[in-house]
Amino acid sequence: MTAFSTDNQKNLMLFSGRAHPELAEQVAKELDVPITPQTAREFANGEIFVRFEESVRGSDAFVLQSFPAPLNQWLMEQLIMIDALKRGSAKRITAVLPFYPYARQDKKHRGREPISARLIADLLKTAGADRIITVDLHTDQIQGFFDGPVDHMHAQIQLSEYVRAHYSTENCTIVSPDAGRVKVAEKWADAMDGAPVAFIHKTRDPLVPNQVKSHRPVGDVAGRTCILIDDMIDTGGTIAEAVRVLREAGAGDVVIATTHGVFSAPAAERLASCGAKEVIATNTLPITDDKKFPSLTVLSIAPLLARTIREVFENGSVTGLFNGNA
Repeated sequence: MTAFSTDNQKNLMLFSGRAHPELAEQVAKELDVPITPQTAREFANGEIFVRFEESVRGSDAFVLQSFPAPLNQWLMEQLIMIDALKRGSAKRITAVLPFYPYARQDKKHRGREPISARLIADLLKTAGADRIITVDLHTDQIQGFFDGPVDHMHAQIQLSEYVRAHYSTENCTIVSPDAGRVKVAEKWADAMDGAPVAFIHKTRDPLVPNQVKSHRPVGDVAGRTCILIDDMIDTGGTIAEAVRVLREAGAGDVVIATTHGVFSAPAAERLASCGAKEVIATNTLPITDDKKFPSLTVLSIAPLLARTIREVFENGSVTGLFNGNA
């Protein structure tokens, strides 16, 4: 009988959709691995075709795709990429979603509504994803929608370190744009030397999306530098109104910090003229020239994604990236 042996060393392969190639290139540079070459195109009727130019058999595959507009096109592309990897015999497939699509639809507000965030998880699982890496979900409960490991990363460390480096923590207040994100504000407060926490009391019309009526800040904001935090900014109406309320309450400088800069029109105009001293966002989504304005600062999320991918690949501790507090 002839002896048979094989090299079982794992092979990390990084794949990128076409939605945000700049971020994928940054992640690849941090990991010191190439992006696997592929052919991707649309047929005349809009159908997407993907083929990888190298063998993926037995690989530990990480498929990075972000979701700017047109979101549904990029979602379908990632699902097709995952399916191609599954049929190409990749050993493990991890979907890397810096921005989780449909995350705001995580529960039913009224009857006959979908829970679209759960649908996205089901689609990824059905396509063949074994694991998800994502950043700052709209709500933590979305992790439970996926039947497999979910590495929920947080951009707070990068954002708060930037704020600490550029603003004094002695006279600042961490402000949540609504009562629902007060727990996140408390984590920020711990990172900012125990700064006080405030929130904006507001009401929202459930029948009219992207429109909010803000009322008054609850907490100490008068004469203080207010760090206004949120997980995402879409059209900018909520956050711009919060800035106005804070300034009317006597706040000093207002600094906005967000993970996901969706910046749908007219967000750039609103944020540029709302009175905030600085708007800080990460590049989980591509921020094109038409979405930029003078007071905007963009931080790269690539180092965090790269460290997470490496820990997953090496079976290390992802929670350890956050000192056990993730």
